Amino acid sequence: MLRISDHNIVFSGNLLFLPLADVFQLLGGNNCTGILILRSPHSSDPGVVYFRDGNPINGSWGKLKGRDAVYALFGLADGKYEFSEEEITGIDSAVRQSTMEIVMDAMRLIDDGEIVRLGPDPLHQQNMKKTDPARVDMNYVHPIKGPLVDYRFITIERNYSDGTTILREGEHGKWLYVISEGTVRVTKETPRGTITLARLSEGCFIGTIRSFLYGEYERNATVIAEGNVELCLLDAESLHREYSSLSQEFRKILLSVDTRFRTINDNVVNAHIGAYPGGLPEDKVFDDRFQNTTDLYIIREGTADIIGKGPDGDVLLLSLGKDDVFGKIPFMAFGHEPVSASVMVSEGFEADIVDSRVLQREYDGLSQTFRNFIFGTATNISMTTRLFYELLGKIQPAQVPSPENASGEDDEN
Repeated sequence: MLRISDHNIVFSGNLLFLPLADVFQLLGGNNCTGILILRSPHSSDPGVVYFRDGNPINGSWGKLKGRDAVYALFGLADGKYEFSEEEITGIDSAVRQSTMEIVMDAMRLIDDGEIVRLGPDPLHQQNMKKTDPARVDMNYVHPIKGPLVDYRFITIERNYSDGTTILREGEHGKWLYVISEGTVRVTKETPRGTITLARLSEGCFIGTIRSFLYGEYERNATVIAEGNVELCLLDAESLHREYSSLSQEFRKILLSVDTRFRTINDNVVNAHIGAYPGGLPEDKVFDDRFQNTTDLYIIREGTADIIGKGPDGDVLLLSLGKDDVFGKIPFMAFGHEPVSASVMVSEGFEADIVDSRVLQREYDGLSQTFRNFIFGTATNISMTTRLFYELLGKIQPAQVPSPENASGEDDEN
């Protein structure tokens, strides 16, 4: 029987008040390592999920193991949880998806009836309203949440009533916000009408890294309040100074990731209006040198395409050029390479390996606000990529058994 020391428990609560999706997002946003224990009156067996650096790596519940157990536990609508912060040793990494990928997949599986819900609906659950057929909305009951808000960089708090347009696509403005209370809807206009990109809640950021860099910054989406919303305006000058103190390699990573996010947003629009070309590039090839799962590269010469592993086949996600990065970023996981995407490169392509240990030390030295912002950027990329796949008709949720009829081992181990 699994036992954890009481003195290692850093937080606990009730799933009626904080659903498992929110618990996962809190652990992910704070890069937690340890063991999450869930107990429910609907099961004689406790559920266990092992986290390393904010991502679930394995789990168990009754006869279920690995990924199957982690997904099935999202069906628990009531019960208690406790998280013990401790090093994880001797546990295989049976789950490859990031925290946000798990959360988004689980929400969709619940909606499709593939995960059995045990217990009443959460007290604060809100049903999504039906929309015009010309609109596309993310099918999430629970908005995406971010890490706990760090108030040391806050300068002003602003309040918005239900339905207020907080920011409008195409406007210019050098402001970066974090949501302290409430939920916002992020939308984008297309020739086929408005598309909803995300619903964001407490701890999420509004704005990208270009919000606190010099130069013009044009908003690429509209943000609308759902209910009453309180936003905190962040001190852009302090964030810019922190950014400027980073190494050249680290700054290139942040800018490259921002470009990746903008490209995925554009892909969503093109998929929505039926203008995404599809197909793989004919002028590039898969190069085994760049398909490993441990290294991070920065492009020195040539171009590279990131090929997503959609459930129905390979999909071109984006193209990268000089000074862009690809591979395993030690402190960011957004559902692309090295696990969920491959890399095709042009003739004469060259890239240099970046020392991930140095980058990790830099990341560890950042303020909590900056680390939260990086986590939020990765979350946005993961969420938007999933929407892109959905619009292409690629998402086919896997069957997730209940603990009563589980066959045993996870087929992804």
